[in-house]
Amino acid sequence: MNIRVVIADDEELFRVGLAHILARDEEIDVMHQATNGIELLDFLATANPLPDVVITDIKMPGLNGVEATKKMNELYQEIGIIACTTYNTKPFIRNMIDVGASAYLVKNSPPDKVLHTIKQVFYNGFYYDNEVMAILNKKYADKKTQDKSVFDEDFLTDRETEVLELICKQFKTAEIAKKLFISPRTVEVHRKNLLQKTGVRNIAGLVIFAIQNELIPPIIIEN
Repeated sequence: MNIRVVIADDEELFRVGLAHILARDEEIDVMHQATNGIELLDFLATANPLPDVVITDIKMPGLNGVEATKKMNELYQEIGIIACTTYNTKPFIRNMIDVGASAYLVKNSPPDKVLHTIKQVFYNGFYYDNEVMAILNKKYADKKTQDKSVFDEDFLTDRETEVLELICKQFKTAEIAKKLFISPRTVEVHRKNLLQKTGVRNIAGLVIFAIQNELIPPIIIEN
């Protein structure tokens, strides 16, 4: 099954150029192009099937990428959202991750990184590179109070903690299973339990929750 992608960007040259690059990859189908958040949400309201991944600019007329991402995160938790923008500053990155972006790219990223990010979001549910992870680790470290965490040591089992840490390091299900000497099905059971325990809606939210509540050590991406 190919990865269904929608692009939302008001810059036609960039949008069409990106669509052309993605179309050359045999694993990706570009379903639709929108010029702003309103067009994007109108398309999603009638799309069947829904896209797997939406790539959205932040600054767009009508409805910007931040507000569109909030709506998508509320209505379509199964869609991975990649912010793709010229703004490569910490406040923009933090804001987009906070409202539900599964990944963050700058527009001068090489095509290989764009393709890699799309596939990571599709297969793993998110993709935060070391730069984004460092920003997230610092953000939540700066917000710590005297109470280290609202959760006690028994909140997660040892195995759930191991699975969570590997998810945050962006290992695929099969890779986690191999590392922990368990079946892929068992990994999926742990993943489901983690989502239920934390009350988040998707894997990107699970990663943010884990970092925010110090359920895992600070993450450095290995692969």
